[in-house]
Amino acid sequence: MAVKTPSSPSRRRTTLSNAAPRAWQRMLSGRRLDLLDPSPLDIEIVDIAHGLARVARWNGQTSGDHIFSVAQHTLLVEAIARIRAPRLDRRARLAVLLHDGPEYVIGDMISPFKAVIGDSYKAIEQRLLAAIHLRFGLPAELPRDLVNIIKAADQGAAYLEATRLAGFDTVESRRFFGRPPALPSHVERDYVTPWPANQAEARFLERFRKLAA
Repeated sequence: MAVKTPSSPSRRRTTLSNAAPRAWQRMLSGRRLDLLDPSPLDIEIVDIAHGLARVARWNGQTSGDHIFSVAQHTLLVEAIARIRAPRLDRRARLAVLLHDGPEYVIGDMISPFKAVIGDSYKAIEQRLLAAIHLRFGLPAELPRDLVNIIKAADQGAAYLEATRLAGFDTVESRRFFGRPPALPSHVERDYVTPWPANQAEARFLERFRKLAA
């Protein structure tokens, strides 16, 4: 009778090192999202809200008692877009709100680092965004005019965040982000004062539900 000898530690290490790296993340909802081939069926708004409320803009280099979260940023962008393009319907506003949705799993990389990484990051980001759009009844690829509205509102939000929270002066901010958006003072004060994570999560979910109703 042949006796089966255990494999050596070095052989086990070789086998493990040859295994494909894990490319999925387990969500608190119980979903398992494949980052390289994301399925809309594995995307839940509660996971997006929870994640975005805990991802810091500007690598956390902002003033205040709390991080300025991506969830709060998306609400600021949507508020700016509403003022700049008041005829946007609810579906378009929902697309604005979800424009940074992929960051609930891949984080918020600052623009200079994205430029260094290049196309690999962008490809993963675009696949995730397309899956998010499909999950919530939006086209995988948005119309160009809506993309332009989102970009303009995003730049406006970045100007406010940079000057109010991230230590940029107005000259720098105009060079990088363009002109400041015209927001009522009480709206600007609210949206550019960092909220606790649970408040950012709750307000993101509340806005999503109004737009997706």
